[in-house]
Amino acid sequence: MTRIYYDTEFLDTGKSIDLVSIGLVAGEREYYAVNGGMDPVAVNDNTFLRDHVVPHLPQRKESWMPHRWLDIWHPDVKSQQQIAAEVYAFITSFSDPELWADWSAFDHVGLSWLAGRPMVELPPGVPDRTNDLQQEAARLGNPPLPEQMTGRHHALADARRNQRVGEYLAELAKKRVTINGRVYEVLEWDSRDGNGDEETWVLHARRLPADQQGHA
Repeated sequence: MTRIYYDTEFLDTGKSIDLVSIGLVAGEREYYAVNGGMDPVAVNDNTFLRDHVVPHLPQRKESWMPHRWLDIWHPDVKSQQQIAAEVYAFITSFSDPELWADWSAFDHVGLSWLAGRPMVELPPGVPDRTNDLQQEAARLGNPPLPEQMTGRHHALADARRNQRVGEYLAELAKKRVTINGRVYEVLEWDSRDGNGDEETWVLHARRLPADQQGHA
């Protein structure tokens, strides 16, 4: 499977998830775009977006106005239709894509609605599920995750951080197992001969403290 880590910044209207920007990372390959069709007034009126997301977006150099602050001529700014085509092409360029995001529920809805179609009508080759990094972290005992020092809420910077977190958790998963709902740190696997085609393994492990027991 090829892991694609992504992040979306969006306006939650209560009725829809309207894309503001999106970033995707798969190894060394990256994609980033800003939705030129966003409602600039609604985005500016949203306190969180105005304070944390808008500063990362291309802005006009002329006098700032609530309805004309976005630099629509910047190369990162594209129509939602073009973004949808390019994002889906990025994902389906891999034969076995696996989507990952942080707190992924809204991200997957935004990804699904890019082309203005129901979630059940995603293009062939686009996974119908986005795996959640927070859930995987909980499964592994809620370890401290790599921090993001700069660029928070810039969609591409967040996607890059998601990749770092995903790679860290993937390595950690090799060292931890869950048995009967409890998380253990693997100390050693001991292989022993079994009968016929059977193979026996003995696990030597340390049960993690209560505060490191995740709840997926």
